[in-house]
Amino acid sequence: MTTLVLEQEPEVVQVETTNTHLVAHLADGRMISVPLGWYPRLAHGTPDERADYERSGGGYGIHRPALDEDISVENLLEGRRSQESEKSFKRWLAAREASKSRQSRSGA
Repeated sequence: MTTLVLEQEPEVVQVETTNTHLVAHLADGRMISVPLGWYPRLAHGTPDERADYERSGGGYGIHRPALDEDISVENLLEGRRSQESEKSFKRWLAAREASKSRQSRSGA
């Protein structure tokens, strides 16, 4: 097993999310593109939810408040998919659907 050793911590400066990919632009000029399916919460998010992100950890991570999703640049570089369990994801998805249902019944 190899370990990734970096000369400098990679800092994300911009994030794009297409219908198929998450693209992170790094301060050193690199772009990392991974399939959206690697992060199920992103895959189930609306375009507005995907577009709403914050740099976290001084730029070493990406946080999406509406989706309660955090992705580190290190994980992107190492090719790690979401580590969320299927049980946790299903619970999140059910809560999301229940919230949408309540909002539509209340006319919000």
